Amino acid sequence: MTEIFGIPIQALMGQLVLGLVNGSFYAMLSLGLAVIFGMLNIINFAHGAMYMAGAFFAWMGLTYWGIGYWWALILVPLAVGVVGIVIERTMLRWLYQLDHLYGLLLTFGLALMIEGVFRYYYGASGLPYSIPEELTGAINLGFMFLPKYRAWVVVVSLVVCLATWFVIEKTKLGAYLRAATENPRLTQAFGVNVPLMVMLTYGFGVALAGLGGVLAAPAYAVSPLMGSNLIIVVFAVVVIGGMGSIMGSILTGLSLGVVEGLTKVFYAEASNTVVFVVMVIVLMIRPAGLFGKEK
Repeated sequence: MTEIFGIPIQALMGQLVLGLVNGSFYAMLSLGLAVIFGMLNIINFAHGAMYMAGAFFAWMGLTYWGIGYWWALILVPLAVGVVGIVIERTMLRWLYQLDHLYGLLLTFGLALMIEGVFRYYYGASGLPYSIPEELTGAINLGFMFLPKYRAWVVVVSLVVCLATWFVIEKTKLGAYLRAATENPRLTQAFGVNVPLMVMLTYGFGVALAGLGGVLAAPAYAVSPLMGSNLIIVVFAVVVIGGMGSIMGSILTGLSLGVVEGLTKVFYAEASNTVVFVVMVIVLMIRPAGLFGKEK
């Protein structure tokens, strides 16, 4: 059996793949956070709750209405996006001119309320969601068997993240979004409906979290705690990448997932804290984050 630094290559590659899967979720969730903060200046602490809601909506669709995984990939992000739009129109719109702390406190309270509702009805234990038949099994790579579903998660996350980056950074719509953020009055004077763009931006950001929840449902147990367990790590990813940096969130999320996976192989005790250690080091060297803009 081939070994690297005394570690069997099968174990090493297995943790590397698992790290890529976790990194894919980190990237997608931190991307949604970066879009919302970069465009709206709102620190959305409810993002983890939207991720959890996405997983539960997929589970409820399958359990109560027979809506399978493939339809859930389309319908659930739309449903979560609509919930986000309602939140933005009824609550967040009044906070844009206030300090970031107000938005953080409001979304933190919303996250606790949403989590409490799901915990009341479904308990704290996980609920199973089966992998779709088309994605069961594994691919033989010679040195390991790669589960098809894990490969699917990585590919979908990369496609969604890169497509979002392209739209925001390279298209006219993205230019309008950035202009509306920097100077909303001037942008509106040119005929751009700024409130509509703000509303849709928040809806899209939380829809990304909902999509992440659907992807996570077959990979992990569907639980009311799944969002709160993940959101702190995702915030660390956003801080390391740079608040509001789209590409920074994508690259940092994937990289830290791999680092976390490899840490489990070489020093398992540090795997739960390695992301925060990296965050402290980065903030000491570059307070704006790796890809953030220094003010």
